[in-house]
Amino acid sequence: MFIHDKRLQYHAKPDRPDPLFAKKLQEPLGGQWGEISVFMTYLFQGWNCRGPKKYRDMLLDIGTEEIGHVEMLATMIARLLEGAPLKAQEDAAKIPIVGAVMGGDDTRDLIAAAMNPQHLIVSGGGALPADSVGFPWTSRYTIASGNLLADFRFNVTAESQGRLQVARLYAQTDDHGVRDMLKFLLARDTMHQNQWIAAIAELERDGLETTPTPSTFPLEEELRSVSYQFWNNSVGTDSAEGAWASGPTPDGKGAFEYVENPVPLSEEPELGPGDPRLHGTPPMPIPPVSG
Repeated sequence: MFIHDKRLQYHAKPDRPDPLFAKKLQEPLGGQWGEISVFMTYLFQGWNCRGPKKYRDMLLDIGTEEIGHVEMLATMIARLLEGAPLKAQEDAAKIPIVGAVMGGDDTRDLIAAAMNPQHLIVSGGGALPADSVGFPWTSRYTIASGNLLADFRFNVTAESQGRLQVARLYAQTDDHGVRDMLKFLLARDTMHQNQWIAAIAELERDGLETTPTPSTFPLEEELRSVSYQFWNNSVGTDSAEGAWASGPTPDGKGAFEYVENPVPLSEEPELGPGDPRLHGTPPMPIPPVSG
């Protein structure tokens, strides 16, 4: 059961309207690495979790928190759009080229140049479940494989990419109200990156999963001769300087081997003639039946 508290997790009130930044904020809301993606990912990982209860509870805790982030961003976008056309028009008209194009009080050029048209046409001045270029959010952004270690590693990536995008947006505005909300989101992303890294370490300490994932697949069934080889597939050998080129492997089951000039392990493939009907080739003539 979910219970909604009418109070926001944190403040989401800009200093002034800004339709262009409202459009940009659609990315952390409905983009691939946005808040809709992570809340759906974490909740489905939690609902599907068959491991110890602490992991399920943690997943549902953070997934529920992320719903609050969606509400904050949606509220901020709506407020950035309140009264935006007239105010943004006045600001845009100060730019000579834009002012010459706009002329009088016409706001059509403003909307085309600075605003997401769907904020007016589709949502009536509100947020949308879409990214900053209008691509609809899709459930294909979510990952819930049933393997906690594989999922938690993805979650580190999701929080890292999300924090990266919010940090870039922070640098693109001087609105104190918007920056205040982004500071909160950045701080929570810091927590969540550390949370998933800690959860990964605990999973391994608990012996629930190890590297390589999935640990249930028997290593003797893979081609072990290439399991720890780094193949240098480009000119130069700078990659040999990395920890992935020599020394013990993180899984403790082997040692890295640097292969400077890898060679193909198979021959050039040759396909049969196939069915001529599939390739547009005229079929061979059928000889007449004699007698």
